[in-house]
Amino acid sequence: MPDERPDNEGADGGLFGPGGATGRRRKRQPQTPMQRALGLLVRREHSRKELVRKLVTRGLDATEVEQAVDRLAEAGWQDDNRFAENIVRARANAGYGPIHIRAELGTHGLDSDAIDAAMETFDGDWLENARELVVRRYGESVPDDLPLRRKAADLLMRRGFPGQVVQAATRWDPDD
Repeated sequence: MPDERPDNEGADGGLFGPGGATGRRRKRQPQTPMQRALGLLVRREHSRKELVRKLVTRGLDATEVEQAVDRLAEAGWQDDNRFAENIVRARANAGYGPIHIRAELGTHGLDSDAIDAAMETFDGDWLENARELVVRRYGESVPDDLPLRRKAADLLMRRGFPGQVVQAATRWDPDD
């Protein structure tokens, strides 16, 4: 005798497969701290402090989280130096200066030696970055227009450029 179930009916008699139309699904096993940490690291780099904080606030045991992050660091999945270098590169490309970048790295729990090492990896020129930001935002007429020069200087200061760079970036000879 042929099977008389409709094509959209699962083998257990429910519609749409084993769970049926009721929406029942298999319960997922809770993820271990290692799996959760790896899931976060796959999406983007995290500092050690940031990774531990995120996992602990999600209700995981702090000791287990520390052990998992240690193992991930040993395996090369989590590296504060690589994280810091990525932050320096990304923020510099986004138009931020060294003061802002150093402060941000500090909020991620990096010590001053790691911050210094990361800042040394920046191979660009802060003055050039500042000048490009000013020209992109306000055009080539900044050196000749005092109110515009003040606006540009304010922008650069907010973005974390030191005073000497701000002054040089807002006062240049257009023939350079």
